[in-house]
Amino acid sequence: MRPGPGGPRLTTVGRQMDRLNFALEAIEDAHAFILSHYQTGVAIHRKSDDSPVTIADKGAEQLLRDRISVTFAEDAVLGEEHDDTPGTSGYRWILDPIDGTKAFIHGVPLFGCLIGLEHDGEMVAGLCGFPALNELIYASKGQGAWWRKGDAEPVRCEVTTTDKLSEAMMSYTQVSGYADTDRGDAFQRLIKATRLARGWGDCYGHMLVATGRADISVDPEMNPWDIAALIPIVTEAGGHFFGWNGEMSINTGDGISTNAALKDALLAELT
Repeated sequence: MRPGPGGPRLTTVGRQMDRLNFALEAIEDAHAFILSHYQTGVAIHRKSDDSPVTIADKGAEQLLRDRISVTFAEDAVLGEEHDDTPGTSGYRWILDPIDGTKAFIHGVPLFGCLIGLEHDGEMVAGLCGFPALNELIYASKGQGAWWRKGDAEPVRCEVTTTDKLSEAMMSYTQVSGYADTDRGDAFQRLIKATRLARGWGDCYGHMLVATGRADISVDPEMNPWDIAALIPIVTEAGGHFFGWNGEMSINTGDGISTNAALKDALLAELT
């Protein structure tokens, strides 16, 4: 049958959904692998930047890469722990097997497993799973953001409607990072401007925004694999994800999630 108007777009959407459904299954396998090493006294190694890495990080990413290579062999892969894999399909998977390795090492259950899907330079899907919490938040372009807790049916994610910084709750990551990136003054302004600030960092803080439990999450240092999955999730939940320069990109080196109503006021505090 000849496709009607919009046929090529539907084909693109179908390919996107095929990959999302694949990722929803693959991330469960990654969760199981990560949990098999959680709170077991796993050995800690140091990377060249002195950040920690464990067998759980490396093994979970390799598991995802192996699944992708079998099912979508023409897709590219970028990950934190292994070398880039080129592709020819226009799709690229961007992986952070454990976002929050320090939390994982210390037995704190707020670490996440991130899978982002990029198509021709645009982030079109994202998954953020929390193995120790048995929760998964995911989104696909034009399909909304969804939150699954345990075995319950997923519910739609929506950001808050808070429209004043003075009433906002802000999540932030390791405090030293703001001084290290010359953002200490801006960070202190945000602390004073918001109603409540708490240190729930890494992807967990950004997912608090996507699920309407926080209004803002700020991070002064991020890599593309930290950011990729967050963009479609926060955006599809009705919010904004952008760098401290106001631009939405996986290459900003930092990131902020917020609801739609607070974006302009938030950016004003950063300048």
